[in-house]
Order: sequence, then structure tokens, then C-alpha cells
Amino acid sequence: MLTTLNLLGQNNKMKTDKQSNLETITLAGGCYWCVEAVYENLVGVKSAVSGFTGGTTTNPSYEEVCSGRTGHAEAVQITYDKTITNLDEIFKVFFSVHDPTTRNRQGADVGTQYRSAIFYKNEEQKKAAQSVINDLKKAKIYDSPIVTTLEPLTQFYKAETYHQNYYENNKYQPYCQMVIQPKIEKFEKLFKNRLKK
Repeated sequence: MLTTLNLLGQNNKMKTDKQSNLETITLAGGCYWCVEAVYENLVGVKSAVSGFTGGTTTNPSYEEVCSGRTGHAEAVQITYDKTITNLDEIFKVFFSVHDPTTRNRQGADVGTQYRSAIFYKNEEQKKAAQSVINDLKKAKIYDSPIVTTLEPLTQFYKAETYHQNYYENNKYQPYCQMVIQPKIEKFEKLFKNRLKK
């Protein structure tokens, strides 16, 4: 009996350890289909969920956010294993696959819902994000100023089901081919040693 209880205790501890290794960060870099499709391929990322944050409307629909009147950004909430990847790498991917110098737009997608933003949930995330931005500015990586905002994460609303895994489910749709695919290819080239098998 005691051995069984000990084993149960060990199993619970293993579950807790695995849980405590997980962390989340919420990023907005234009259309969430693009951001989600990239992070789903990064080793250590457990999930990438498309949704909305940073606005005033409770539980907004895609149509409401598209109107630009809710204040929300299309964002992706990334859950990752801290023992496999880290915030530094996640931010490096973020700044590699979108343009952080165009205010409220990515390519043809225009509006505040397409802003470049990092939604931090604590001071540690905020400091890490600011540090990466400072390093990029010092290195003069971009010709124009970085306009990525750092915003406190308030409420994240998961987008409708058909928006989840959008690229995976619609690979041959024109937007996926012309906009998302090139971002994935760039990511795969830059982070080839960090791709999920």
C-alpha cells in the first residue's frame, strides 16, 4: 500500500514538474494565421492559439475586431516548455518573421488589429521584451524605427474554431500561399536547427 502511495506521489510530482516548465507569452505581428503557423513549427512550443487581446469589447468576434473599433489586436498565445526553448528565442523568431517598423499594418493587412505588439503578463516578460528591442535598435537591424508596443496582457479571447490551425487546414488558399508560406520558409531557413521533426 505504501509503495503504491509513493508511486502515486511520484507521478503527481512528475506532472507538476512538467506543468511548471510551461510558460505562455502573447504576441501580435499582423495576421494571426501567419504568427500561429510559424510558432507551431518551433521546437518546445506546445501550442499556438489564435485570438484577440488589447481591446475593450468583451469576447469579440472576428468581424468586430476586423472593424477596428474594439481596440483588439489579432494575437497568438504561445505555450512553450522553458526547458526546450525560451523567451529570447521566441522573441528572435517574432522579430524575424514580421516587420516591426510598420505601424498598424503588415503588408496589405492594415488597421490597429494588425499592430506589432508584445502582451506581457509580468515584469520579467516586459524586461525581456524591452531588452530584445534595445539590442535590435543598437544593432541597427532595421532602417526605420521599431514601433512594436509593449502592452500588459489583460484578457485573451480565443478566436473562432475555423481560425485555429488555419494554415494547416487551408494550405492551398491564395492568402496562405502568397503571405503565410513565405514567412514559414523564412523561419525554416533562419531557424533550421530549431524545427520540430
